[in-house]
Amino acid sequence: MAQVALKNIVARYGSFLAVDHVSLTIESGQFVTLLGPSGCGKSSTLRIVAGLLQPDEGAVEFDGRNVTAVSAAKRNIGMVFQSLALFPHMTVTDNVAFGLRMKKMPQADIENQVRRMLQIVRLDHLADRYPAQMSGGQQQRVALARALAVTPSILILDEPFGALDRKLREAMQVELHALTRQLGITALFVTHDQEEALMLSDSIAVMNKGRVEQFGTPAEIYRAPRTEFVADFMGMTNFLPGEVVDSDSSSAKVRVGSAVFSTSVKDTIAPGEAVKLAIRPEKVMIGHLSAADMCFLEGHIRQITYHGNASRYVVDLPDGGSIIALQQQSPEASLAVGSNVRAHWSPEDIHLFRA
Repeated sequence: MAQVALKNIVARYGSFLAVDHVSLTIESGQFVTLLGPSGCGKSSTLRIVAGLLQPDEGAVEFDGRNVTAVSAAKRNIGMVFQSLALFPHMTVTDNVAFGLRMKKMPQADIENQVRRMLQIVRLDHLADRYPAQMSGGQQQRVALARALAVTPSILILDEPFGALDRKLREAMQVELHALTRQLGITALFVTHDQEEALMLSDSIAVMNKGRVEQFGTPAEIYRAPRTEFVADFMGMTNFLPGEVVDSDSSSAKVRVGSAVFSTSVKDTIAPGEAVKLAIRPEKVMIGHLSAADMCFLEGHIRQITYHGNASRYVVDLPDGGSIIALQQQSPEASLAVGSNVRAHWSPEDIHLFRA
């Protein structure tokens, strides 16, 4: 398994800058996800690693060796795409063996490797079936087995579960997580699904407009977003405009409407600066009372929607804004549309961004 390093990668499509000076290191055996909205540059970055797209600037290194000009066929890459690209006229065995035959491996070695891969993905009992005779999840495992059979330096996965229904997609995520850890394989995964990235990854690179906005562990990305974009993309949908009224190197007092909140800060923000307070919906509690150490805003419930494992409350505020709370169950049975409530949260749940 290889360490993969991207060094100041730039890729353009005509005048459009698809990848904007991206530098990233994927350690050997690590599962890294490129996460972001459509058009953010994640698939272009993946294609550059795979050798399917030549960068306009920068270098790609595998274990310190410059492979920028090396063709995809000679990079020893295992690739799985959403379309799967299984050969419909070939059996499962022949599909998995295809890459090994292209490498002209001895037949006995091919048979042993195919048998091993099918056992790993638990499809050895379907070795003689054709893709059309299999379920979507089984076909996905065949594609994974084929990609892994060549013992790749890195496994490339470009939204491989996008065509599957939710239940099957979640099952395949669990299988992929277990499989990559079992084999200790280096993997680069592309998705726009936040939950998928958090569940699968050792590290996540959140991309926006061709750049990496933040690179870190799933916990870092989720709990400590460094930019407003990352906070918003990772589901921190409550953004309240405010103004700093007092601050030092570690804390700030911020006015939101008529309320003043204290929160910790990493960088000094000067009094008078406009800021945005970001709070995750699941950190917001609503009710008629709040603890003395809580931050709160008063308003009235405009909407309640049921989401199975939680209920979502939209609380309109006096200044015309609103705040969303996502709670597993209602804290008070009397809460209903039109109720006057306090939306409250802990000071440590506030993330502060310059406006």
